Amino acid sequence: MTTPETLAAPDNLTATDVPARDAGPTSRGRGRWIDRWDPEDPEFWRSTGRRIARRNLVPSIFAEFLGFSVWASWSIVVPQLAAAGFHLTVDQQFWLIALPSLVGATLRIPYTFAVPLFGGRNWTVVSALLLLLPATALAFVVQRPGTSFGTLLLVAALAGLGGGNFASSMSNISFFYPEAEKGRALGLNAAGGNLGTAAVQLAVPLVVVTGAGLRLERAGLMFVPLVLLAAFAAWRSMDNLTSAKGAPRTVGAAVRNRHTWIISALYIGTFGSFIGYAGVFPTLLRSSFPHVTANVAFLGALVGSVARPWGGMLADRWGGARTTIGSFALMAVATTTAVVALRTTDFALFLGSFLVLFVASGAGNGATYRMIPAVFRFGATTPDETAVARKAAAGCIGIAGAVGAFGGFLIPRGFALSHTLAGSLEPALWTFVAVYALLGVTTWAVYRRRGAALSSAVI
Repeated sequence: MTTPETLAAPDNLTATDVPARDAGPTSRGRGRWIDRWDPEDPEFWRSTGRRIARRNLVPSIFAEFLGFSVWASWSIVVPQLAAAGFHLTVDQQFWLIALPSLVGATLRIPYTFAVPLFGGRNWTVVSALLLLLPATALAFVVQRPGTSFGTLLLVAALAGLGGGNFASSMSNISFFYPEAEKGRALGLNAAGGNLGTAAVQLAVPLVVVTGAGLRLERAGLMFVPLVLLAAFAAWRSMDNLTSAKGAPRTVGAAVRNRHTWIISALYIGTFGSFIGYAGVFPTLLRSSFPHVTANVAFLGALVGSVARPWGGMLADRWGGARTTIGSFALMAVATTTAVVALRTTDFALFLGSFLVLFVASGAGNGATYRMIPAVFRFGATTPDETAVARKAAAGCIGIAGAVGAFGGFLIPRGFALSHTLAGSLEPALWTFVAVYALLGVTTWAVYRRRGAALSSAVI
């Protein structure tokens, strides 16, 4: 078997050098590095590759699930702070919701390069353990109502560590799967992470209530044993790929490709909307419909997370660009009906509109990410060109994930500005409708328009 991505010395282990029970070419004495990896080889994938890839995918999903949970923890803690004795303005509340997304988006850039530098298994263990910092810091400050707003901002910023996990996890998993199965694998990996947002919004209100009291510190402490379990699972089951290891400038080739930035802009509209709306949804419900006491905020992140792998699978079948365009169209319609719901104070219509918005953004997440390997392999004809394209695509995955996550900051700040200047959420929502329309047209013009350079490919 030959592969263009063999980067190790000839005396290192290969896929045929270990017993079948180890499920692949690992070298435990060297930190579980796999030196030869070719998922595009049908025989290798059938006999060895698929089993190894699945073994790495499961703990990756769990670690990313916890990363998203910690990242989104302030979205559900903020609406509870008043009951815990904190006195914050509306603008301050939106800052606490938005800042974790800003930090998480920024951290996704170095996290993208962590996999080539340190190995996917190694970095998954480290990045999981780092989640102990925001979890314990949250548990400490929420017990002290006299804590300054600046300190609250600092602790909220630590939650951004959970947002960085996504970039390294997606980049790592992209190396394990063949092109034909990347959409489903990346969709499942991302959906597992996205579900963390829904899980924390469902679990925290249940965990922090004790009789007639409120134990908000449990919103942080609940993560400690789970984080330790995730780190152990990654250490025990995952592998590092030599084929993913390389200088940052190799992965950084994606920076010089204009499609990296086009796709990043599209990802602001899909993933940025998902994480932004997920962050503000509990606060929007409480402020716009205070008479509604049911805990339904988690439903948005839940349906959006479930929709993500379906978006990837639809993209595998119909093309990522076509599915992304459909997602933007549906998002624009759902946002418009949300405006109508606010004007008529119709809670059912408001909830339904946002659930459709979450489904469309979730499906768009998977579809947009599925476009990346297709775009980067376009025009690659030789094994060496294919190898370079795969690494550039992995770099784009990390960069797009970082840029897209800034939407999680822009949407809460957009709502805050709209509330401050107009006393209403409508201007922000109409702005989002215009952005979705622009991004949908951009997707069509670059990837589907007749005569466009990539129109002949299934992007």
